[in-house]
Amino acid sequence: MKHETSKNLKLKKSLEGIGLSEKEVAVYLALLELGSGTVSKISRYAGINRTTGYDILDSLANKGLANISGKEPKQEFAAEPPEKIEKFILEEIEKKKRELDEAKKLIPQLKSMHNIAGRPQVRFYEGREGLEEVYEDTLTSTEPIRAYASVENMHDGLPGYFPRYYQRRSGKGIAIRAIVPDSMAGRERKSFDAKENRETALVPREMFDFIPEINIYDNKVMIASWREKLGIIIESVEIADAMKKIYELAWGEAKRLEAKSD
Repeated sequence: MKHETSKNLKLKKSLEGIGLSEKEVAVYLALLELGSGTVSKISRYAGINRTTGYDILDSLANKGLANISGKEPKQEFAAEPPEKIEKFILEEIEKKKRELDEAKKLIPQLKSMHNIAGRPQVRFYEGREGLEEVYEDTLTSTEPIRAYASVENMHDGLPGYFPRYYQRRSGKGIAIRAIVPDSMAGRERKSFDAKENRETALVPREMFDFIPEINIYDNKVMIASWREKLGIIIESVEIADAMKKIYELAWGEAKRLEAKSD
């Protein structure tokens, strides 16, 4: 077996990189070095068995990198000029372009199948780390967040987390509308609305003193259950759309109640 130099190894890797298999590279280089030869001669030189040699030589011929002359058992193979490599690469590029065009045509159908198979998705997160994770997901929103929130329960549930969260959400340009039970903590938070890119509607606490927070954004509904230390994200276009419409009804009434109490 010939000692392989680093230059030869690099050449082999380069040829494999343009779309030839390891055995095709071995046979092609053998052809170049021998000039021409029978299947047996070329296979021995390339270090592969004769049966495999037939298949590889046929493959190289189909790729335009080898030619066949004569008939069996005197059939001989020879390498095409190395310039044919450029033609082979261009043909491979065109083939990949056609495959890409075909793949693009399939995407709408595949997306439709994916939506059916994957709707809805429900993910659960536990403990402080889990609750932080569901809030981190809200920072991916591409639209204003619709929220039901109890300020006291939020800050008790994740002490120290929210001041930085408010800054990051606002810094990302993600606005939020929040329906909040009327309390001292709720009024204090409302005073920062302009700074924190938020609009708060305060509702009578004696009527609407809810504990879990619910955020609705994009195609998701996030629920933070403070007593159970549980975060939930429901990902569903249909469910999120219904929750957004319900929220708009609630928001209109919340603003009416707030105006009435002023």
